[in-house]
Amino acid sequence: MLALTDSPLLIAKTFEAIKIPTSTRGTVLCAAKGQRPRYPRVWKTHKKIGTISKAAKLVNSIKELSNVKEEVYGALDSYVAWELEFPLITVKKALKTLESEQEWKRVIQVTKWMLSKGQGKTMGSYFTLLNALVEDDRLDEAEELWTKLLMQYMESLPRRFFDKMISIYHKRGMHEKMFEIFADMEELCLRPNIAVVSMIGDAFKELGMLDKYQKLHAKYPPPQWEYRYIRGKRVKVKVEVQSNQVNTYIERHGNVEPNSDLNKNYRLSEKTSEIVDQQLRQDANVISMKPEQISGINNNYRSEETSDMIDDQQLGQEADVISMELEQISDDSYDSMEPIFNV
Repeated sequence: MLALTDSPLLIAKTFEAIKIPTSTRGTVLCAAKGQRPRYPRVWKTHKKIGTISKAAKLVNSIKELSNVKEEVYGALDSYVAWELEFPLITVKKALKTLESEQEWKRVIQVTKWMLSKGQGKTMGSYFTLLNALVEDDRLDEAEELWTKLLMQYMESLPRRFFDKMISIYHKRGMHEKMFEIFADMEELCLRPNIAVVSMIGDAFKELGMLDKYQKLHAKYPPPQWEYRYIRGKRVKVKVEVQSNQVNTYIERHGNVEPNSDLNKNYRLSEKTSEIVDQQLRQDANVISMKPEQISGINNNYRSEETSDMIDDQQLGQEADVISMELEQISDDSYDSMEPIFNV
């Protein structure tokens, strides 16, 4: 059969004639049409302003104004006028900076303006407003906001709102309102934390209600478990060494038995820390001393060691005598109990 094929010389010549560009600097790869040239842009691009710089600009523009409501609201409206969407993130960051600088009046004004626009109606915004009203000594408005939130979001209101109101009333000595909020917590099956239990217990103690004080601490003992976040997951962990909050609770109320594991761990940690501190101080003093002083200290230390050894020997002998007596007593009691078991 006759086969028509191109000779290898012709194929080599065609490949030499076609020059494929190696640089892809001014070209763009297309799906079906290969490479095409890319022309430079005629317009100029400007860097976008981030939310942090916008929030700083908003804070600086508000600080220069007076406390007149219309003036502040007008400045905020003019700031948002050219935005296509409400800059919620910028306003939230501005509120955080104002809160860190303790500009409570500005925090109240910006939060109320944001809520009047129908934006940012979250529990975090309401808690920020509640905290700012309390810090600005506007307790009546804070109570109005609290009652409104409690009536509207009764079953979904976070625990920290109850804790905040109880701490507010505790600082001002308003015990009856504290008890009302605590009763609401128990009705809604919200378990109070240690700080709330200690505040309510202090109120019972001041009023002389010792029976309720004991019932409270019997009902809500210090927790033995806590939740920690390990790699973004919430994990339940047993508390081996209690936190400072639990320790202050135990010292105040003495609700834990003296021979419990919690008190043992706490005391052992205290003893070890004290021993380590003493050793470090002794080492520092020895480093700063002269060799003659060090030799004198060594002699004293040896005499102390010998006295400690003698004391240990005496204690060991006494312990052996006591153990022998206990064994005799146990044997006598066992002999006296044998006839009862035989019958």
